[in-house]
Amino acid sequence: MSVLSKVRIRLTSFQIIILGFAGVILLGALLLMLPVASRAGEVTPFGKTIFTATSAVCVTGLVVVDTATHWSYFGQAIILLLIQIGGLGVISVASFLSMLAGKKISLMQRQTMQNAISAPQVGGIVKLTRFIFLASFSIEGIGALLLLPVFVSEFGAKGIWMSVFHSISAFCNAGFDLMGGISGKFSSLTSFASNGYVTAVICLLIILGGIGFLTWSDVITKKHRFKEYKLQSKVILVTSLVLIVVPAVFFFFVDYGTEAMGTRVSLSIFQAVSPRTAGFNTADLTALTDAGKVLVMVLMLIGGSPGSTAGGMKTTTVAILFTNVLSVFRKRQNAGCFGRRVDDSVVKNAATLLFMYLTLAITAAIIISVAEGLPMQTCMFETFSAVGTVGLTLGITSGLSLVSQIVLIILMFFGRIGGLTIIYATFSQNDMVTSKYPMENITVG
Repeated sequence: MSVLSKVRIRLTSFQIIILGFAGVILLGALLLMLPVASRAGEVTPFGKTIFTATSAVCVTGLVVVDTATHWSYFGQAIILLLIQIGGLGVISVASFLSMLAGKKISLMQRQTMQNAISAPQVGGIVKLTRFIFLASFSIEGIGALLLLPVFVSEFGAKGIWMSVFHSISAFCNAGFDLMGGISGKFSSLTSFASNGYVTAVICLLIILGGIGFLTWSDVITKKHRFKEYKLQSKVILVTSLVLIVVPAVFFFFVDYGTEAMGTRVSLSIFQAVSPRTAGFNTADLTALTDAGKVLVMVLMLIGGSPGSTAGGMKTTTVAILFTNVLSVFRKRQNAGCFGRRVDDSVVKNAATLLFMYLTLAITAAIIISVAEGLPMQTCMFETFSAVGTVGLTLGITSGLSLVSQIVLIILMFFGRIGGLTIIYATFSQNDMVTSKYPMENITVG
């Protein structure tokens, strides 16, 4: 048995997921360094390419150079490929390519695939992976066709490429755009703020990518029979709806009250959808009220749903914590919803994730604030965006020092891989302690 085989056997599925993402990021960074990848035909420094590759693979959207004006078509194609791989998952893409090549998928590979897409069981994982890729490519294709008439009308033949790029970027919740050469660097989709059609298509792609592959399967299989959905699907759909409607109403009345009615509705809905975790923006975020910025930060931290193209803490995490609060208020022993009880271990995982994400984001914001001499709220907006793999910014990303950029790279990687994956990769099953200490109560609150 070769040394490589021995090493491979020792790796857990969670460690393989982490190494897979890291490997793709490094390869992408090296490819973006090639002179052909930049419009100027020059080598882009590794610091900029590793930041861009991490942002693309982790489907974040934070950039230190404008995507449209700095990168050539080759560079943009590399970024788009990284977005697609990162959105669908490195392990899922590798497994799908193995299927196309007719190779047999081993049990270890199936277990890794299961963990990569948060599937409930190993059985049927190959069939589910095929469904994910077929559905994803179909939705991205339809999205590109829907954007095509507007973009071709606006930008000519270049609009074909822009339609494909923005459809994939939106579905994968990446937030990368090619509007820099048209509307100004780092302008995102601000030139389409009043175009309800384009913003509606982008919003729909973001939502479809962010609700999770398992939820799609449930909806397609059981259609309108909501009562028959799995508990996770019910929680995801209801929580996602609440996280769109409530913020949209807030932005409609608080931040965009001076806009024309059509633009006001479009801006409000888009601003409610994009922060979880797409990263496009159709308005100047620095013009938001302080309350609006805080709401965006909360949405960025929550992110999308498990097993989706989105990152962040996940909608189910927030839902579980909320139901646990209700169970305490009602003096019930267990958290639950929709007539189902949730295991205490799930609540513990949710609380752990909230603590980890908040600790990382706030600590990173303190580091950047000290290093750059910037206001704490501005830095927190940036770090919440990075750990939530969103890509929204108040305009400071490109001017940050190398130290601050490294901090954001770590946050983006953590946000895409997921907190529990990092934990399980670090602590193996052998580290679990089965013995218990004597119990003694502590008063809280």
